[in-house]
Amino acid sequence: MSRHRLWIVALIVVLVVAFFLSGVDELLTLTNLQAEQARFQAWLVRDPVTVIGGFFAIYVLMAALSLPGATLLTVLGGALFGLGWGLLIISFASSLGATLAALIARTLLRGPLERRFAPQLERINAGIRREGAFYLFTLRLIPLFPFFVINLVMGLTRMRLWTFYWISQLGMLPGTAVYVNAGRELGELQSLSGILSPGLVGSFVLIGLFPWMARALVAVVRRRRLARRFHRPSRFDYDIVVIGAGSAGLVASYIAAAVKARVGLVERDRLGGDCLNTGCVPSKALIRAARVAEEVRGARRYGIHAGEPRIAFGEVMAHVRRAVGEVEPHDSRERYEELGVEVVPGEARLDDPWRIRVGGAEGERVLTTRHVIIASGARPRMPDLPGLERIEALTSDNLWQLDALPGRLVVLGGGPIGCEIGQSFARLGSRVSLVQKGPQLLPREDSDAAEALRERFEREGIDLWLETRAVRVEPGADEDGADVLVVERRRAGGELETQRLAFDRLLVAVGRQANVEGLGLEALGVETREDGTLAVNEQLQSVLPNVWACGDVAGPFQLTHASAHQAWHATINALFGELKRFRVSYRALPSVTYTEPEVARVGLSECEARAQGIDFEVTRYALSDLDRAIAEGRTEGFVKVLTVPGRDRILGASIVGQGAGEMLAEFTLAMTRGIGLNKLLGTVHPYPTWSEATKATAGRWKNAHKPERLLGWMARYFRWRREGRRNA
Repeated sequence: MSRHRLWIVALIVVLVVAFFLSGVDELLTLTNLQAEQARFQAWLVRDPVTVIGGFFAIYVLMAALSLPGATLLTVLGGALFGLGWGLLIISFASSLGATLAALIARTLLRGPLERRFAPQLERINAGIRREGAFYLFTLRLIPLFPFFVINLVMGLTRMRLWTFYWISQLGMLPGTAVYVNAGRELGELQSLSGILSPGLVGSFVLIGLFPWMARALVAVVRRRRLARRFHRPSRFDYDIVVIGAGSAGLVASYIAAAVKARVGLVERDRLGGDCLNTGCVPSKALIRAARVAEEVRGARRYGIHAGEPRIAFGEVMAHVRRAVGEVEPHDSRERYEELGVEVVPGEARLDDPWRIRVGGAEGERVLTTRHVIIASGARPRMPDLPGLERIEALTSDNLWQLDALPGRLVVLGGGPIGCEIGQSFARLGSRVSLVQKGPQLLPREDSDAAEALRERFEREGIDLWLETRAVRVEPGADEDGADVLVVERRRAGGELETQRLAFDRLLVAVGRQANVEGLGLEALGVETREDGTLAVNEQLQSVLPNVWACGDVAGPFQLTHASAHQAWHATINALFGELKRFRVSYRALPSVTYTEPEVARVGLSECEARAQGIDFEVTRYALSDLDRAIAEGRTEGFVKVLTVPGRDRILGASIVGQGAGEMLAEFTLAMTRGIGLNKLLGTVHPYPTWSEATKATAGRWKNAHKPERLLGWMARYFRWRREGRRNA
């Protein structure tokens, strides 16, 4: 504990001891206050400033230290100052004291208690993030919750102190008024318990619950007002209609059909969506081909001399298309119709919350459904870059139609897609320049992971342009007639430097944009967020009670497995929401960038933990210490685990290196099931495997937290045993 904290603790202890030694606690009884009421009144008449000031200071001090007697002081204030002045004085004194109590708890206790009760406090913090000041206001209105307990607990949260103060000022006002008013009849009171009768407490409970009920009522009224604009069908063709047959839509359809609901699945293009046709499957096939090429180049380190590989790019793309074709039956119309899903090809548009108009080659029809799940996915985002419209830019959608390897490829964007595709084309023989606006690759990851990838890219000859802004595209402006990307970046001295990057093809990989246009959602009142995704709550429900969304169109993570995770929640909540609803959680959502080295993470990164004000410890294990990595000559990378300080509970794990995505699964399981590093350490891992890195990391954590005092006693015990045996 720091020195200033020790001084605070010492001061608090002195004040509390002085309070009890002075006998003030014995004087603060109802009988004593009634007996001394006349003297207090006379003193107030003689010296009002001293009495009011002293009363205010004592009240603040008692509330700040959570000392007993604040209730009696409130009653006394009502007797001395009357309802008006008494309520004014005590209201400000109690709110100020409560804020000081919260500040004391935050300063002295938040660190150790966060480590000890992290899950419980996280639930409270989640409520505050979700409800804001409304969360505290409701607690203040209900006197069933002791105010001093609320002060201390809220002090442990992330709520701003100013917010805490003004909400306390408002929320405690009704309860304070009751006690102050009771003080006007101080001489007639028999006990404090009589002030708050069961009926009055019940009234306060209703007052506290009223804001929640009112907000729920407002939401219901708003939804019904929207629904009244349309005529609800008397019967429905389907229980659920899913719009979009990508990862999210297919999973939602599968789950609904599995529980015997009648499901319609509308898709305007190909089943499987981006993941099968333009994303996960083709990109991983391309990455594998590029990795083989790089392995051939590096074979000499193992004593195998193969030379520079000859790349037949057309055959590489044939391999990519073959992989897509072999996976395609898993997502085919025939398979899903066998499962009980009716696949309806065509463009979908909502006429109202229950009617979907589908137009396509098979004609136009209207589907009526109890629930709609929007899973329309996303598309590559095109930046507002002058001149871009004058060239045929590559994206993750049309990249797979290439039949010739670009000699010079400029990649705009240093996120996962840009890094994966950029490295693959460089390994296949393109001269790749990667332009990234920010200071590092993979901006969502920690700097050490991004740095490991940067070093590898530079070794492989990729030209990196970090902290560089794309200015414009100049078609045919190079000496040889090639297109040019004009970029700007700052030199070490701070002045802007303009550079011209000639290219044969430009790959735009600056993010993805949700597909919300043309669905009729805006006319129905379904809103979008600032990033363009559909506005849904934690249950993935829109403002319309029967319209849900999942996958890339809902955000915030545009990952295939995130889409499947959301699809389960959206489908179950839609079908069984009257009985039970589930909030979607991303706490243990893994993500992998399939570069070499792979970059994988689950849970919090260091930068996220700092941004959220979460204390953590870091345990790091270098793969250069792993026997399997040494044997294979793939020692770059590390495992990094964030834990609650002093405990083995995992907050997040990052892995950089060979097979990082596969190794991450064990940490994901541990976080999902609440398994700590101690249990991972106690799990037998086969030797020699990459998964041993997990156990080794847990071992590093254990070694850093070994019980030194106990080990010292053990050393003395064994020394005694040795010396005792020799003396004997």
